[in-house]
Amino acid sequence: MIVFELSCDQEHRFEGWFRSAEDFSRQQEQGLVSCPHCNSPQVRKLPSGLHIGQRATEPAAPAGAAEGQGTGAMADPAANPMAAYRQVVDFLMNISDDVGNAFAEEARKMHYEEAPQRSIRGQATDDEFAELEEEGIGVFRLPVPKKGNLN
Repeated sequence: MIVFELSCDQEHRFEGWFRSAEDFSRQQEQGLVSCPHCNSPQVRKLPSGLHIGQRATEPAAPAGAAEGQGTGAMADPAANPMAAYRQVVDFLMNISDDVGNAFAEEARKMHYEEAPQRSIRGQATDDEFAELEEEGIGVFRLPVPKKGNLN
């Protein structure tokens, strides 16, 4: 499942959930996607960003917790953006399967429903990355800083 941030021609913002980027395109071409506020079929995808913030259900982390020690609360991104970024990277590394150099192949298998959907990570060449994007396969690059190197 993929979630897109969408906007209509009246600038109403909303999100849509789709099986894939291809599914969104197909539904949009068939006129099945419309704004829930004004029913306009003129809908476009908006760029989406990664949101980093403190978990509302946990108390603020004590000093030093931003480096992964302490309560498990998210680091304050304003106080230490690199520590918050490291937490995001660590979280993504923990919830994804490392497929190594087979990343492009595995991403295609999942996209074309030849393999079960799951979170994966690995390596892809610049050409492989561009080809995946051209095919409408949602991928992103995530620089992984070395431990202790938060500059």
